[in-house]
Amino acid sequence: MKLSHFSFDLPDELLAEHPAEHRDEARLMVLNREKQTIEHKQFKDIIDYFDEGDVMILNNTKVFPARLYGNKEKTGARIEVFLLRELNQDQRLWDVLVDPARKIRIGNKLYFGEDETLVAEVIDNTTSRGRTLRFLYDGSYTDFRRKLTELGETPLPKYIKREVEPEDEERYQTIFAKNEGAVAAPTAGLHFSKHLLKRLEIKGVETAEVTLHVGLGTFNPVEVEDLSKHKMDSEEIVITQRAADIVNRGIENKKRVCAVGTTSMRTIESSVSSNGRLNEFDGWTNKFIFPPYDFSIANCMITNFHTPKSTLLMMTSAFAGHDFIKKAYEEAVKEKYKFYSYGDAMLII
Repeated sequence: MKLSHFSFDLPDELLAEHPAEHRDEARLMVLNREKQTIEHKQFKDIIDYFDEGDVMILNNTKVFPARLYGNKEKTGARIEVFLLRELNQDQRLWDVLVDPARKIRIGNKLYFGEDETLVAEVIDNTTSRGRTLRFLYDGSYTDFRRKLTELGETPLPKYIKREVEPEDEERYQTIFAKNEGAVAAPTAGLHFSKHLLKRLEIKGVETAEVTLHVGLGTFNPVEVEDLSKHKMDSEEIVITQRAADIVNRGIENKKRVCAVGTTSMRTIESSVSSNGRLNEFDGWTNKFIFPPYDFSIANCMITNFHTPKSTLLMMTSAFAGHDFIKKAYEEAVKEKYKFYSYGDAMLII
């Protein structure tokens, strides 16, 4: 398939600026692949589609406050620094994006916080906007990380034009977030409330937690018409033996095995045995899933509504069928579903 197959008109007003008032009361579109039907529900109705022994695969990554604002030495220019990944703990080296990038060169220093106790020196250019920073801080590593958290803000996606609000710290994080390392939330998981998870547990639905630390590469635009030429950035993933055992038991018992989000789906599809079972894994993945693709593990998927030409839409199309997703998205636009990170959800069974 080609990039142009994933183009559609998305009105700006359908990009969600805020989350639903209650996590599990976002809207839910249910797609049945066998019957080719579309239903309109609320997210908490998801419990009606799962039974005892079914499995939900959750991404337990935790978003860290990755967006900082510093001032350039001498000029005092305000510079946005987006932390991507830590390269070296001892030397406090980080891969970052800077904006505006044209002002930031090797050797420049940036000062953070009112007291300017945190300083960073630019030691390398990695891409047009990418830089490597060495943070200069007198204190323990624990104190340094605490300082980063204190100075950073919730890294809401750029499409959200408003200022970060206090509620974002909680709402741009799943309730099962544990392992810090993501610079964007695994957004399908944002719809689960503690009450809903408890109801699923009482019903006998099992949960298997995996980790994929979401990087900005997930959102990089595809700039080639031939999708086979697109390269995904690598992201760190962890699948424990316990999670693999829960998932494999669900497969063997012919239960519903549901990947919650494109990140969970990419994680499990990155570690499949020759007999179609999930393997324990700790490493990196740059897997790019687009149609046609044969999925090995999950037979069900929860996901948000994605933007045109995104890799996330391509994976969803591969799972549900391109023509069916096209029809569903036309319906979503007509019915004014909310799209993107804080948007509504889709269940594909």
